[in-house]
Amino acid sequence: MSLLVVIPARAASSRLPRKPLRLIAGRTLLHRTIAMARAAIGTRADVALTVASDDDAIADHARAAGCDAVMTDSAIATGSGRALAAAQAQSSPPRFVVNLQGDSPFQPEGALGAVIAALQGGAPVATPVISLDWPALDALREHKTRSPFSGTTCARAPDGHALWFSKTIIPAIRNEDKLRETDPRSPVWRHVGLYGYALDALERFEACPPTVLENLEGLEQLRLLELGIPVMTVAVDPPRFDSSGIDTEADISRVEALIAVYGDPTPPL
Repeated sequence: MSLLVVIPARAASSRLPRKPLRLIAGRTLLHRTIAMARAAIGTRADVALTVASDDDAIADHARAAGCDAVMTDSAIATGSGRALAAAQAQSSPPRFVVNLQGDSPFQPEGALGAVIAALQGGAPVATPVISLDWPALDALREHKTRSPFSGTTCARAPDGHALWFSKTIIPAIRNEDKLRETDPRSPVWRHVGLYGYALDALERFEACPPTVLENLEGLEQLRLLELGIPVMTVAVDPPRFDSSGIDTEADISRVEALIAVYGDPTPPL
């Protein structure tokens, strides 16, 4: 095994307690994420999948779907920390670790493969982003009137390296009306909750305490930037569904409404 995909699934959540076990159109959030990960991994023999949890019921729920599960310390506060603990629990350490956030089951189809390719190409950290057209940007703005901390945007350099991430919509757009007339795409990139790390980059990240800006935004990837660890963003096509995470009851209702209209994109387990 050269790469380990970890789905962190902790029980505590201030906005949506026991989130991994919450039902979305009859299927739990965790089972949806496992199914999505399996479909993305396919038959690759060099990739393993595990759920990292601090809760026996959640771990058992993962195993009921035929997925390996690792118990991790409840004191671990971040998904990346839980991913590292899962990697360290393996009989031999993987070269790369992917933190596939358990609250984002509707990932773009090519996101996991794009992150793996970036890691194998030498990126110490890689994560996907989606270019928003103007209707998608308008929808994100409207969504944030109801769930202001749901959905993350990214400012990136021309070579793909991340400059910043924020729960607000960045960058601000001066003369937006004129830009809408000349370009079908907005300058806003939406971040997808999937991170790939070279193991040494993840270990360095986890050895450092959270930063002030990380705590203010509630975005652990900001610690990477403040530590000077380059983060490569990879552009991927948007999924059929809005790719923001499931953080609130309103998010569940929104996704269930989309499923009712467009059908369920989650493959079978």
